[in-house]
Amino acid sequence: MTKALMVLGLLLGGAGPATTTPAPTPARSAATFQNPVIAEDFPDPDILQVGKTYYAYSTNAGGQTVPVFRSADLVHWDAVGDAMPVLPDWATGGNTWAPDVMKVKGGYALYFTARHTDSGRQCIGVGFATKPDGPFNSPSKTPLVCQLDVGGSIDAAGFTDQDGKAYLYWKNDGNCCSQLTGLWVQPLSPDGQTLTGKPKDLIYNGQLWEGNLIEAPFMYRHGSHYYLFYSAAAWDTDTYAVGYAVATSPLGPFKKSANNPLVATTGPVAGPGGQGIITDGRGQTWMYYHAWNSAEVGYQIGGQRSLRLDPLKWKGDVPVVTPSVKTEPAPAKP
Repeated sequence: MTKALMVLGLLLGGAGPATTTPAPTPARSAATFQNPVIAEDFPDPDILQVGKTYYAYSTNAGGQTVPVFRSADLVHWDAVGDAMPVLPDWATGGNTWAPDVMKVKGGYALYFTARHTDSGRQCIGVGFATKPDGPFNSPSKTPLVCQLDVGGSIDAAGFTDQDGKAYLYWKNDGNCCSQLTGLWVQPLSPDGQTLTGKPKDLIYNGQLWEGNLIEAPFMYRHGSHYYLFYSAAAWDTDTYAVGYAVATSPLGPFKKSANNPLVATTGPVAGPGGQGIITDGRGQTWMYYHAWNSAEVGYQIGGQRSLRLDPLKWKGDVPVVTPSVKTEPAPAKP
């Protein structure tokens, strides 16, 4: 993602001090809710369910490298702190984007994008913690994925299939330097810390609505099919949107949907992207994503990419999502 414009003005605070997890807040519930569910800037969100608690992570903001929030119902969120207050030696602070946390053997793996000091490109690292809110430690001297020949690597997302095999998806950052952008996959070790096998490119930008990039991959299995959701176009405009491609294997081949984009600017909801999928207590799937208010698109005029949540419904094998700021039924608690 070409997020450098954002971080120059807002995110030079770098890593903050380690934090301790506050005591749990009283359980809250609601029959209805309205978007956004986190009304402050919370770009490139990732949500992880652990037991009956949800954790949300975002691109660096407010001087924190990986802000983390906690919720019991996906609607009411409390700030927990910084999930990764210290970056590894290979990374420079202030450009830490699109975190993704996955349950792995022995704990949790955090995949993150950071500035590779030696090259000036963005590359992907991995951290480990025994708790979902961290602190995550990343002792490696080198990035996990760093495709310098194709612009760098960003937007990592882990996926564990029903057979227990794990995979990492990401984007090569080709739009940084006039190259094509593609989404890639590679198998992961059981502890999520090591890539195995070989990287495989899956799809590239090329459709008109995608502009000069695709990014933010998120893998989801529905029935016997694998859905590779992704964002495309310019993140700081109302052209940003969400599409998907489908395959019968997590390794592809993937075919883009003829219905793309799946989620696009709708009324006051502008530039939706950075999407993921979470399931509530009734088994209803929800798509979470960030979006601008249509009257304030861009940081230069005071806009924020707040966290939104809408039902993801299935018409057979076809996903349907409608962005909304109206009052709607709330997710069921776990």
